[in-house]
Amino acid sequence: MATTLLPETARKVLTQEAIRSAAKQSQRCLTVPVKLRRAIKKYLRDQEEPHMKRKVLRLSESFTQIKDVNSQLIASTSKQLVEDPLQCVDQSQRWKIKSSYGDIGLTYRDDETIAYVASRMPAVFSACHRVLKEVRRRLPGFSPAKVLDFGAGTGSAFWALREVWPNSLEKVNLVEPSQSMQRAGQSLIQGQKNLPLIHSYGTLQSLTKNIKKSEREHDLVIASYVLGEIPSLKDRITVVRQLWDLTRDVLILIEPGTPQGSNIISQMRSHILWMEKRVSYCCYSVSPL
Repeated sequence: MATTLLPETARKVLTQEAIRSAAKQSQRCLTVPVKLRRAIKKYLRDQEEPHMKRKVLRLSESFTQIKDVNSQLIASTSKQLVEDPLQCVDQSQRWKIKSSYGDIGLTYRDDETIAYVASRMPAVFSACHRVLKEVRRRLPGFSPAKVLDFGAGTGSAFWALREVWPNSLEKVNLVEPSQSMQRAGQSLIQGQKNLPLIHSYGTLQSLTKNIKKSEREHDLVIASYVLGEIPSLKDRITVVRQLWDLTRDVLILIEPGTPQGSNIISQMRSHILWMEKRVSYCCYSVSPL
């Protein structure tokens, strides 16, 4: 009886195989590692921020504005650009930073960075950890030695990488335009042992200028919770094309598990497939942040 009430599309999508596959994706609650929790507590204690709740609320409102901008993208325009990327050649100035990311009105100064560490870093770490564990499960022989973290922020993905592959990381390149975020990331890893060689860059341009062409490929490239902060679809495509060219094996794109986030991932995946190159791994975020 209940089955007959389901729309035809839902019956086609919610097959027994699809439901079983979704069930396999379920995970127990992840506990943030003690080392990271202690690092965050120490960092926040050193900042002496008297209006933390207000800063967190303001940051949350900024992300809501970003989501609203993304939801206003016209579907037909999105489809047209993804299917014909040559239309975005005139926008290939390589991730122009008018503020923090693209032309969005969100900047990470000291106050926003402190609020980010306090309110979002544990959740972003958990989402990255979940996705990286899935990569390890699907590619059991894969152990990345050289990694590029685009939009590294305060290092959530870096901490997750260290948890999933604790012994393989040798060199990590971080791309993060916010000096405040860079400083926070450096502060959080102070005192950690067996760190890989880490280089920080403000832009992809500075990364490619400062390393030899023969050394630009990375075993793994990750961009977590950053594409949504670039409201221009043309600029997103430009960035993803560059990231795809910088990876040797795996490219990971992570966005919030919202309709807007899923739409961004779907668009970027379609574009990569359009370029007729092999996608080693592409995964939706499982965390609806």
